[in-house]
Amino acid sequence: MSTKNYSPRLAEKYTKEVVPALVKKFSYESVMQAPKLEKICLNRGVNGAVTDKKLVDIALEELTTISGQKAVATMSKKDISNFKLRKNMPIGARVTLRGVKMFEFLDRLIAVALPRVRDFKGISEKSFDGRGNYTMGVTEQIIFPEIDIDKVNKITGLDITFVTTANTDEEAYELLKELGLPFKNAKNTSN
Repeated sequence: MSTKNYSPRLAEKYTKEVVPALVKKFSYESVMQAPKLEKICLNRGVNGAVTDKKLVDIALEELTTISGQKAVATMSKKDISNFKLRKNMPIGARVTLRGVKMFEFLDRLIAVALPRVRDFKGISEKSFDGRGNYTMGVTEQIIFPEIDIDKVNKITGLDITFVTTANTDEEAYELLKELGLPFKNAKNTSN
């Protein structure tokens, strides 16, 4: 399969369905005004990273497996003696997805990972930051099928942030809802 002609399913859905729906709803003068999903950031703090350096390596490996892109360690910004923490010690893992990998991850998150959450009733629509970005927490990394449950020694969660070009939370909410994120109180818009 050549990668030149490949376009993720959600990227095509964005151009063909989401943009026209947003233009119609917010009556933009141009399709270029419709908000876009800029990037998805995955972030994971590692509890006990100060005492056991292997925990950060495991977190990096799992985040790389989940995202399909190499994760990097996050470093502490200052010394905190009560936690035996020194500046520039690895305390977590993060990865930023853009373009094809971003849409591929979003597709897997919506279609495969979120339905595997126990007692899943939708994600909260209250986690917008006021600037059109949305952050959700995942309590268990094992909802992702890429993670081998037999090799997991500790179940931990991660934060997923969707960074959009939307000016308001309402625009970002509509964008993410049209892309397929299952919000709790989403009204069915299909006519």
